[in-house]
Amino acid sequence: MQHPDSKSRKGIKEPSVRQKFPSYAATPYNVAMVLLDAPQYDARKARIRRNIIIGIIVAIPFIAFFTWYWWNWPEEHRVNEFFHAIEAKDYSHAFAVWNNDPNWQQHPDQYKVYPYKQFASDWGPSGDYGVIKKAKIVVTKEYGTGVVIGIQVNDDPKTLFLWVEKKSKTIGYSPVELRF
Repeated sequence: MQHPDSKSRKGIKEPSVRQKFPSYAATPYNVAMVLLDAPQYDARKARIRRNIIIGIIVAIPFIAFFTWYWWNWPEEHRVNEFFHAIEAKDYSHAFAVWNNDPNWQQHPDQYKVYPYKQFASDWGPSGDYGVIKKAKIVVTKEYGTGVVIGIQVNDDPKTLFLWVEKKSKTIGYSPVELRF
């Protein structure tokens, strides 16, 4: 005779609630595994794990150093492109790099504050540095919303400081001079 709480279907007894949801709260904690049943030590897995950890520890300082070293690379590249155009006497391209506007000739009236004629006079053969044959970046420092880049022009001991705005990538004369 069946218990009134249990239901059967074609002779198959339905599991009780206790069987459906077993409680492990009452079982002793060490029934699942004892010390002698622990998995065997795998030297290969341990060596791989150790090598991965050592690799990460060694890689972090290298990544940090190269990130720090190349942090201002886009702005330095911009100044290098500018001076390459000046050295090649391509003042039109240099003006485009200076203003980050390759189509500046379509709308020259936008540059009334520092027009192309003044730019060509400042950076051409009659400018402060004469004919520019060599330019070398000697110092770079992030400052505010841009980067101050110190350039040694034609081996002149006086350093020229230019400002590159980080967002717009426009070049201008720096409001600050760096000591290095």
